[in-house]
Formats: sequence, C-alpha cells, structure tokens
Amino acid sequence: MRANKAAIDRDTGDARVHFHDFHPAPADLRAEVLSGLALKQKRLSPKLFYDARGSKLFDRICELPEYYPTRTEIGILERDGAEMAALLGRDALLLELGSGSSKKIRVLLSALRPAVYMPVDISREHLLESAESLAAAFPDLDVHAVCADYSVPFELPVDDHDHPRAAFFPGSSIGNFEPAEAERFLKRVAGILGPGARLLIGVDLVKERRTLEAAYNDAAGVTAAFNLNLLERVNRELGGTFDLDGFRHEAFFNETDSRIEMHLMSTRAQTVEVAGERFAFAEGESIHTECSYKYSIERFQALAGRAGYEPERVWTDPRSLFSVHCLVFAG
Repeated sequence: MRANKAAIDRDTGDARVHFHDFHPAPADLRAEVLSGLALKQKRLSPKLFYDARGSKLFDRICELPEYYPTRTEIGILERDGAEMAALLGRDALLLELGSGSSKKIRVLLSALRPAVYMPVDISREHLLESAESLAAAFPDLDVHAVCADYSVPFELPVDDHDHPRAAFFPGSSIGNFEPAEAERFLKRVAGILGPGARLLIGVDLVKERRTLEAAYNDAAGVTAAFNLNLLERVNRELGGTFDLDGFRHEAFFNETDSRIEMHLMSTRAQTVEVAGERFAFAEGESIHTECSYKYSIERFQALAGRAGYEPERVWTDPRSLFSVHCLVFAG
C-alpha cells in the first residue's frame, strides 16, 4: 500500500501531527459474515467486535479485576521501561502497531525519546485523536500517524535511514493470530523494519486454567456483553434476526491448542436470517468468535525464530502471568 503523496499536517496547540492516509479498504462485512456462518463450525471474525459500543466495552474489560493482561503489561513497562528504551535505542524511528488509545506507549516515551513516533491504526478518527493527544503531551515529539491495515504489507511514509528502526506491538494481540499466521505477520513486520531492527512485543503466558478462564468470564458479565454485541452489530448493519436471548457467551481454555476460545452458544434450535440468507442452529451449536493463544516463553521464542528473529531480552511480572519480549530481526 502507498500513502497519499503529501502528509496532512494537523496542528494541536503548539504541536503538529503529520497524518499519512493509506486509505485501508473497509472490510466486506456482508461477505465475511455470510461465509463464516456457512462453515460447519460457524465463525465470526473478532474484527467485528470493535464497533463504537464494542470498543467501549473492551475498555471496560481492561479495567476488570479478573482481566490481568492490561494492568500486568503496564506494570512491566513501568518497572522495566528504562531498560527496554536502552535496548531499542534513543532517537529511533518507533512504530506502534495497532496503537489504539496509545496508553501503553506513554510509559515508554519519556525514557525512549524517539526521533520519530509512528502510530499505525486502521481506525482513522481514533488514530488522530490519540496522536494529537500524544503530540500535545510530548511537544518535542515528531509524530507521523499512519492510517493503514498493519496486517497487510505497507511502506513507511517517512524515508528515514539515519535512525535505528523499532516497533512496539503491545497487548498480546499476537495471540489472536493462528500460530502460522502469527509467524507470517512477524515476517511482514520484519520486512517493514529491515535487518537489525528491534521488536518489543507483549505475549500472554500459559498459566492455570482458573486464572485464564476467569479473565474471559468476568462476574460482572462485561465480556459476555462484548461477545453478544457482535450479534447486535450483525442485526443492525446486515438486517440480521439474531435473538440475543437465544445465545449465551461461553469461554474456555483449550489445553490441547493452548488457547482461550470464545463462543456464542445457541440455547435452542432456531433459524436466523442475515442479509437475506437463512442459517439453522441446533441447540448447543456455537459460533466461534475469538481465539487467544497462550505461549510459554520458549514456545514463543521458537515461533519468532522461525520468522527470522533472535531473542534479546524478556521481562515478566512476579507471578509470570505476562511477558514482554525484545526481539532482533537477524535479516
């Protein structure tokens, strides 16, 4: 993908954000939903979670007492951020992939002070809002916001070979990829960064089933609402006839595949219409909505090694719930 030739500069007080729009193609919601519901094991992409309501529900999930990943990763960044910054190198060109609200990068920016900070996100308005907020908080920071789908190859809009390149991919989002897809994704990131570049990446760790399953089955029911909101979105945008009372949230740890699975389980035999097509559900039949793979440190480093990276350093919390890895692309 190529951006528009000239960046659009957005002034925010005394700071300026350079905005590069790759015009990422919108997902074909109708095609994705119909093809997913036609499978023997019905599936809906987790990308569909994040409409306006879904994004707000996820922000609430991150604050739940059962949901350890967000606060644990932030704790690691706060404790070890100076060491991470030293490895990434001052005056780097730093990409943040899937920057979202950019909460976690703030922990690193004071120590790192990159020459260029480049948040990459597919959500145009969310990206601009967070980039402008960061530019105001760090007025000396050169911010180049890139609206792009980081899951497909794209070229850096800033032709800068004078600074080391590094990337930050927080939140254990790598766990949402199937392992083979995760390997391909890491190779694409390496292609963007080039040999010798470093990748700082959050990875959720394997742990006891009780802790894992509680994180996706909170007592307040926020994760259940987040999962069911996917059906509400299909109803609203594709004329679906899902009865939300006819489905229940279910999340469990699949020990064989080392992953949490989230499903929407049909509580009765029923037929649903979506975009003019009908789909039958048996009682107990599910729609698989998300996987979240959990890794041991050794297993993740082996996966990264197959993608061309060498492990340089790994940090964990005292309970070994979560890990942050610094990888070097060997080239």
